[in-house]
Amino acid sequence: MLRFPQGLPAAEVLRAEGHAVAEYDLCAVPTDARVVLLLNLMPQKAVTELDIARALSFPDTDVLLLPVRIAGQTYKTTPIEHILAYYVDIETILSDKLQFSSAPSLIITGAPVEQIPFEEVRYWPQLCEIMDWAFCQRLNTLYICWGAQAGLYHHYGIPKYDKSAKCFGIFSQNVLDDKCPLMHGLSPAFFMPNSRHTEVRRSDFSAPQLQIVAESQESGVGVAYDATHRSTFIVGHLEYEPHTLENEYKRDLTKGLSILPPEHYYEADDPSGRILWQWKENARQFYRNWLDL
Repeated sequence: MLRFPQGLPAAEVLRAEGHAVAEYDLCAVPTDARVVLLLNLMPQKAVTELDIARALSFPDTDVLLLPVRIAGQTYKTTPIEHILAYYVDIETILSDKLQFSSAPSLIITGAPVEQIPFEEVRYWPQLCEIMDWAFCQRLNTLYICWGAQAGLYHHYGIPKYDKSAKCFGIFSQNVLDDKCPLMHGLSPAFFMPNSRHTEVRRSDFSAPQLQIVAESQESGVGVAYDATHRSTFIVGHLEYEPHTLENEYKRDLTKGLSILPPEHYYEADDPSGRILWQWKENARQFYRNWLDL
């Protein structure tokens, strides 16, 4: 069962899809549950809430999803009323005003700031504080896309590099260590959506505790894992629904941007063809593995 803040739109969607769903009062968050904190830095908050909720919904696993926010931020594409209604200021957790009976897990999403230097991102100091807290507490933390790049840079000094062309499509990831618990039950080569203008490079991975566990010949480093600090870094978007990349593609075309169709996404690579949802089962397995770390 997945538990949501009372009234979060994702709850009703998942309930209609047949998922086991419960809701809780954000003013009285249950402290005895298995908590996953969601630091949602994506512009379309509700879309990401739903993507992550679906990824974490397992009938035999009880998870409480708690969206958290960085205080003082402004939002262009999500009403502030939504944030105030369904998100907790993460400072209440960092300062121990809100405590849990067992350590929470944490998801740090991507953000549309990948071509800005890290230090120039307006919430970078607060994000560093959050990442340091999770790292020192050894919280089971999942860093996604730009969130992964931010974590790799902050914790290990790994830079990001601009790509000459956007990495956009579904790319096969080769499992490099099938003994890693994150890779348990995944196909030896699994597909993962990518949508980014920057990359990290294998040559910069020198920290002995940080292991690249999945990699693509086309899109580069896919998943890295630091077992010592329980930190997982995934540069793609296994949580994406089948139409997400198509929506991004059509959005950019409407804006008049130069964009090629997502690779390996449509049947015969034809945008008029059907979408190949090739990552669905492996995505489910990955998120179950991550929850069980």
